[in-house]
Amino acid sequence: MAQQHEKFGPFGVVTPMEQHHEEEEPEEDEEDVEMRDEGEAEEERKGNSNNTPSTPTTAGGGGGIRRSRPKEEKERTKLRERHRRAITAKILTGLRRHGNYNLRVRADINDVIASLAREAGWVVLPDGTTFPSSSSSSTSSQATKPVTTVTNAAALISTNQMVGGGTAPVTPSIIGVRKSVDCRSAGRMKTVFVPSNVDVSTSRSSTIANAVVGDQAGEKVNDDSSALIDGCMEVVDIKDTNPDRIMDITTNFQERDFSSSPYVPVYVMLPLGIINSKSELVDPDGLLKQLRTLKSINVDGVMVDCWWGIVEAHAPQEYNWYGYKRLFQLVRDLNLKLQVVLSFHECGGNVGDDVCIPLPHWIAEVGRNNPDIFFTDKEGRRNPECLSWGIDKERVLRGRTAVEVYFDYMRSFRVEFDEFFQQGVISEIEVGLGPCGELRYPSYPVKHGWRYPGIGEFQCYDKYLMKNLTNAAVARGHSFWAHGPENAGCYTSQPHETGFFCDGGDYDSYYGRFFLNWYSQILIEHADRVLSLAKLAFEGTSIAVKLSGVHWWYKTASHAAELTAGFYNPCNRDGYSAIAAMLKKHEAALNFTCVELRTLNQAEDFPEALADPEGLVWQVLNAAWDASIPVASENALVCYDREGYNKILENAKPLNDPDGRHLVAFTYLRLSSYLMEEPNFEEFAHFVKKMHGEAVLDQ
Repeated sequence: MAQQHEKFGPFGVVTPMEQHHEEEEPEEDEEDVEMRDEGEAEEERKGNSNNTPSTPTTAGGGGGIRRSRPKEEKERTKLRERHRRAITAKILTGLRRHGNYNLRVRADINDVIASLAREAGWVVLPDGTTFPSSSSSSTSSQATKPVTTVTNAAALISTNQMVGGGTAPVTPSIIGVRKSVDCRSAGRMKTVFVPSNVDVSTSRSSTIANAVVGDQAGEKVNDDSSALIDGCMEVVDIKDTNPDRIMDITTNFQERDFSSSPYVPVYVMLPLGIINSKSELVDPDGLLKQLRTLKSINVDGVMVDCWWGIVEAHAPQEYNWYGYKRLFQLVRDLNLKLQVVLSFHECGGNVGDDVCIPLPHWIAEVGRNNPDIFFTDKEGRRNPECLSWGIDKERVLRGRTAVEVYFDYMRSFRVEFDEFFQQGVISEIEVGLGPCGELRYPSYPVKHGWRYPGIGEFQCYDKYLMKNLTNAAVARGHSFWAHGPENAGCYTSQPHETGFFCDGGDYDSYYGRFFLNWYSQILIEHADRVLSLAKLAFEGTSIAVKLSGVHWWYKTASHAAELTAGFYNPCNRDGYSAIAAMLKKHEAALNFTCVELRTLNQAEDFPEALADPEGLVWQVLNAAWDASIPVASENALVCYDREGYNKILENAKPLNDPDGRHLVAFTYLRLSSYLMEEPNFEEFAHFVKKMHGEAVLDQ
């Protein structure tokens, strides 16, 4: 049997069977495939119900017989469409990051095509009508022959494959990108990064690799190698090419040089259980050794959680700071800085939690008598992870409101550690405002059955928040709106499975807009109240708030997971600018997560989630920068590889930002024995140097 070679197509390797189907049938969009499949299924059901044999039907009255496509082929078509969408998302992200195009945050492919056409001198009307301007028409008329374009990845041959006896190695370039030197250098193209050390040889072999193509207006490429480009394709025949020696279509770009870039401090988050339930420092000798190692690579400091459930565990206003004081002394002796998180939530049950630290015992006693002090879902399940924002101003905690309890805790901390404030050891106070210390509702608790990428559930069904909702509905003049959505699904639902979050769903109805505005406003008002007191308690010290990166379902219209978490950020509304304005009022910094995640990786691992962490990070960072507030970040998941570190660096120091904006700090999650092992620690040390703007030798 003849050997079947793999062939490279526009999205990777194409099997011979796929090649055969692609040649005999045009590709269809996933939606078209699904609609057609549903039509075929309906026809089959009708045929069966009439007990008559089904007969072939013709499309549009023509003579061609339509046949049912195999299930495997339908699945391949859907996968190709998903892959195509993932590539489109990658292109859009690259143009936003590295280009100078004035694209809106949620630009689609039409916006990109229009921008490219306008840059080439074409006129694009609002309705999409496109025609060349007088200048571009005259330029096009001067072209003597069309430019040669590389249309197949097989034109890129490995460095060992020589054509015509040439000896120069083939240098990979970029498919589908114009190689022009008229107005920009090789390393500073407007839309795509090109390595500055590309070696363009005059041999026919290297000409193949550099025959990248095409001018937006259709004129001939005018550069040193244009004389050779016209005939470059005739020397390569896919039939004569050994598939095993075809170069991978993925281009390896040269890593960005961060030397002399802005200095961004790097902190390392300490283990969650560094202080035990008796407020004692765990393994001080082992910790000291690890801190000295971190100091040796110039890490700026560490972050530590000060757990409410440990310090005020047994009785109201009885605080035990002993273990934390010893820890702070140890950090000070090593000349490291401290970021302190005032954690008013429980630890345990979330991703990455390896210890269990509940809320104070006396809070649990209050909760047994009055469970409405906790967030509640529509089924009536209580979540004791943190206190409901409905009791911020209710005296239900043994004579105190929740906000008063938080303020007393903050004031005690400020007095107890006054010397560390005076000496500048404590560089920042991060105020916990919700589950995991983040400003959000506990809308996706694993303990209640949530699994990624479920949309989660609204958490407003305790009696205090429901009373607030009733008052808001009455004030609006629609008392019948005093209820939560009844068609919002469950924790594991997907948007299209619900009547509230689906495209055109009730989230955008009059009631939906009222409810979501109220729900998100409760979040903002809670943060506003607590930060007002934090600013009073920690006057002269930087204050920060942590915001979670709810990136799944970001590519849908409703952004369902963000809505249940309290971020009113559907596709037709900016849900983060109001939060940024509130932080600006209190001169507080924004600490955002998930800066290490790549959209393409999410699309490969969980294509059904329609996630876009890069788009979300870009939106939130710009909302904060537009409000002129400091922005810091941390990784959402453990990260030991260079790809993740490079993504963090890209977000920390945006390329070619006209205002020179960058993060004010980055906190690494988290210190562990695995991080201290080689080669993990060596990779982390290089990352720290790049964040500090130091030169790093290539490895």
